[in-house]
Amino acid sequence: MPYLANLAELGLQPIRWYTVTNSTLWMALTVLAIAAMMLLGTRGRSVVPSRGQSIAELAYGFIHKMVEDVAGKEALRYFPYIFTLFLFIIFSNFLGLIPTAFTPTAQIAVTAVLALAVFLGVTILGFVKNGASFLQLFWVSSAPGWLRAPLAVIEVISYFVRPVSHSIRLAGNMTAGHAVIKVFAAFAALLAVSPLAILGVVAIYGLEVLVCAIQAYVFTILTCVYLKDALHPHH
Repeated sequence: MPYLANLAELGLQPIRWYTVTNSTLWMALTVLAIAAMMLLGTRGRSVVPSRGQSIAELAYGFIHKMVEDVAGKEALRYFPYIFTLFLFIIFSNFLGLIPTAFTPTAQIAVTAVLALAVFLGVTILGFVKNGASFLQLFWVSSAPGWLRAPLAVIEVISYFVRPVSHSIRLAGNMTAGHAVIKVFAAFAALLAVSPLAILGVVAIYGLEVLVCAIQAYVFTILTCVYLKDALHPHH
């Protein structure tokens, strides 16, 4: 085709429906790692669990209890989505700690999609379940009468800021941790400071392991809080 020939002459590749990039590759590896743990790790389903089965059961029980405690038993029907979200984020975070690996959750495009899916999902669910009474979420009835309208405006603004803070928090923390590790690694090339730089890399790497788990937890528990608001806007 003339169009493709012109692109080839310019040294460009045509845009196709799917292009392998670092982000898509490591997201695919994340899905494969999750499938390996949840399917292969639990295929035996023995009374005395293997290590893989123990990890899968602990993760399942931890998120199940989180959803029930934060959003109530009515929210358990949405547990599969929340559990999938948690697994995707925490596996993406930890796989990104592998040297030369890529962290999809450090990309704002990825975290924005995750946050917008949560935001739109709970908003639609709130109106479907409660109708117009979902708007009670923005009306602070316990406040003095003269203060309720200004508070309602603040509540509406804070509600629409949710996907922004939800996505930037995760991407920002993942990016910052990796950037600090790279800074210390660059100093490791200098003989005078290499021992300190190596110790710094080890310390920051250990901190980054903790941050990876905490950020997955924070993203998930905020999702549960938003789900609670959709199911019980008058609380």
